[in-house]
Amino acid sequence: MNNPKKLTNRYWFEIDNVSELDSPALVFYPDRIADNITQLKASIDSVSRLRPHVKTHKSSEVTLLMINAGIAKFKCATIAEAEMLALCGAEDVLLAYQPVGPKVKRYVSLIKAFPLTRFSCLVDNEQSLNELSEAAVESGLEINLFLDLNLGMNRTGILPNEKALALYQKMNVSGGINAIGLHGYDGHIHDVSLSQRREKWQVGWNLLKNLKDSIVAKGLPVPVIVGGGTPTYPFYAEQPEVECSPGTFILWDKGYQNSFEEQEYLIAAVLISRVISLPDETKISLDLGHKAVAAENELTKRVSFLNAPDAKIISQSEEHLVLEMTKGHGFKIGDVLYGLPIHICPTVALYDHAATVIDYKITGEWAIVSRNRKINI
Repeated sequence: MNNPKKLTNRYWFEIDNVSELDSPALVFYPDRIADNITQLKASIDSVSRLRPHVKTHKSSEVTLLMINAGIAKFKCATIAEAEMLALCGAEDVLLAYQPVGPKVKRYVSLIKAFPLTRFSCLVDNEQSLNELSEAAVESGLEINLFLDLNLGMNRTGILPNEKALALYQKMNVSGGINAIGLHGYDGHIHDVSLSQRREKWQVGWNLLKNLKDSIVAKGLPVPVIVGGGTPTYPFYAEQPEVECSPGTFILWDKGYQNSFEEQEYLIAAVLISRVISLPDETKISLDLGHKAVAAENELTKRVSFLNAPDAKIISQSEEHLVLEMTKGHGFKIGDVLYGLPIHICPTVALYDHAATVIDYKITGEWAIVSRNRKINI
């Protein structure tokens, strides 16, 4: 499915009018995005169990493609992403973040501004629960909450033990709070081996299930469970009581393509870069610096090139990326390289829009609207 050739013997990523596109540039391929949505829906027993994370694309147009495909629930990480979803008419939005400080007031304003969208957020400690409860009572709202669990990533969440049970019980008796369920993100699990990934996932899943059973044993309603990201999605998809939250599937990237072969999504986003200098006979310099591709990985694991697969990255700065090539590489000043980010999510956040390409031609652009920290609220 990820074969770069099409039956026409043209590469799928080629752009006939690429000369009209300044670089560096982010490009989306809507037809391939639509194919990925179709594949996601086919991978689970009910579309009602899908709650895709929008941090990957941050785009209203991509969101609307999913809504039009019957997906009604979404997950996000910022107030801006939540507002973007509400502006698109999303029915159910989970802000997978714990509001703290001024964000509590912004979150309340968001709920008031979009009464047709059912919002929820996370909590993992009593202080935050009390602050959210006070804000809900003061504003005359009911705030929907998920208990955020630490399944081993050690980033946020409460360990799924007796303290977690006690906090969930308090959520059920706090004023202005509607305890919805449990949220567990196991982003630390990304083994290439499917069996090893499943083995690590099983440990956290057992803890999550045990906590759910303890909640039910206390006479409380069965909690909704929102679980996982892309690497553990296949395992959560097998559990009929879980809402699943993959995100990267929508655009895919070189990192996930290399690591998770069991998920055959299509690469649907590419970076356009140009040769701007030829420092010597084996080096070429591109306009693809830190500001144009996510730079959190080590130098050699930031981007690969579809039309220069053997290129070796030797340096990068804010505006430049230098490649080591073989002698006689043939690239000239102004030549276009098509790059695949190793990590697409933070790369998309570097651009304010993406050009769209259909049938090898640039057809328009889509705003990456929720890359901003604030839209209106």
